[in-house]
Amino acid sequence: MTSRTPRDSRLRLVRPRPLAAALPLTSQGGPQAVTHRRTRPAPRPPEGTPPPAELARQARAVLADAVRVARWASPSPRGAASRVEPGRDGALSAAAVQQASGELGLTPPQVRAAWDRARLAGLIELHGDRTRPGWRLRAWDRDDAAVLRGWVALFDAWSIVHPAPDGIAATAVAEVVEAVPQVLSLLQLSAGPVQVPALLDLLEQRVAELREERCEVPYGPQPDPAAAQPPAPAVPLPLLLDWALAGQAAVGALTLGPGLATLTALGNWAVWVKLEQICVAAQSPAGNIERSAEDMLRGCARLTPGPARAEYRAWLAARTVSSAVTELLEAARGEDALLRGLAFDALRVVGAPAESGVRAAADDSSLRPYALLWLAEYEGADPEDAHEVLTREESTWLWVDTAAAVADHGETQLLVRHLDAAVQSTVPALLEEVQAIGHPRTVQVLVALAAAHPDPALAKAVRRAAFQVHTGGV
Repeated sequence: MTSRTPRDSRLRLVRPRPLAAALPLTSQGGPQAVTHRRTRPAPRPPEGTPPPAELARQARAVLADAVRVARWASPSPRGAASRVEPGRDGALSAAAVQQASGELGLTPPQVRAAWDRARLAGLIELHGDRTRPGWRLRAWDRDDAAVLRGWVALFDAWSIVHPAPDGIAATAVAEVVEAVPQVLSLLQLSAGPVQVPALLDLLEQRVAELREERCEVPYGPQPDPAAAQPPAPAVPLPLLLDWALAGQAAVGALTLGPGLATLTALGNWAVWVKLEQICVAAQSPAGNIERSAEDMLRGCARLTPGPARAEYRAWLAARTVSSAVTELLEAARGEDALLRGLAFDALRVVGAPAESGVRAAADDSSLRPYALLWLAEYEGADPEDAHEVLTREESTWLWVDTAAAVADHGETQLLVRHLDAAVQSTVPALLEEVQAIGHPRTVQVLVALAAAHPDPALAKAVRRAAFQVHTGGV
């Protein structure tokens, strides 16, 4: 990497390159292990499942109004102009609703519903007061896979599309949302209509299991039973089952008849996809599906990107989106820098539902560079150019954090090569800025780099910088 012929060449770095060009890294900057594992043959959907082209046609029909409203709101292919300025909650103004209603021939409620669906399916993206078309909208007419991913995003958000009845405790609603996958699995395995009472029996069993799993044994002095609070009102599970089935019907996953529910072809395919994701994790050597986010990420650290993403999808499929995002961000806030990069890779698999959590994480100094890179890619930036959204200080912080991950989990040669990823062009400039950013792992990183580097002069300069950071010197 260095040459001893030109003066000071031992302290000069090669031309800065994106992080991914210097190391085998994840898309968020964290190091990616290079081991492989055996993959099983691609599974086939159940017999009778329509081909992808027909499923995509059905998905386009479900989202037809959403596509019309999305194209009306953001007619420019690159979002340079917008007809609407959404409010802080992302909703259309009354004036925009009336305008769209008149131009598209939809009723105002239909416009509002289509707008919400377009947002949930990733057809449009909100950037402040501007509306931009999502990549799925740009690919809508030519990419069946993009269409199906957009519909699955809507399918996952069914409880938002069809809000729960008023007056029911949020915990009861959350229990039913968590239990619905089992209800859908029964419908999928039945391969035909299922009576609603049978679904209600399953729902009651699953909700009881969830409550038992969360039951905690009281510890310490307990209040007098006579003074205890009156029991909470019974949860109206029949009403909530009707709500859940109506929500699934609203996104095109099932049809309802008198006392019966039947999965549509789209719903049957979506449930099969979710079950396959769970089976992938269940068959993995680590059994990641039942692990915490931190343990799951550690289990995926030795996988190449493709298998790792499959593990992320399976782990996510077994959890609600909100709880998964919260758990991944908590893992990212830990002391292990490796998990930070992996956590944000998993959040990339989550996609749009993770946006609000990632934006909030940008206020955390330790997560800010990762969050900004995630948001840049989410908003359409090329992954190779996403690093340009970072300030010099943020890039330097990310460089140290990644170096810490390499020092803890990688090979010493990778740490030496990591110098190539610095935004600074010389070692003195890098060391000066590394000392200034205040990363908690700075000393350990510099000591490890000095021990690993074969150039004695460069290693000496790095050791001196580590000593200065350690003693608070200049």
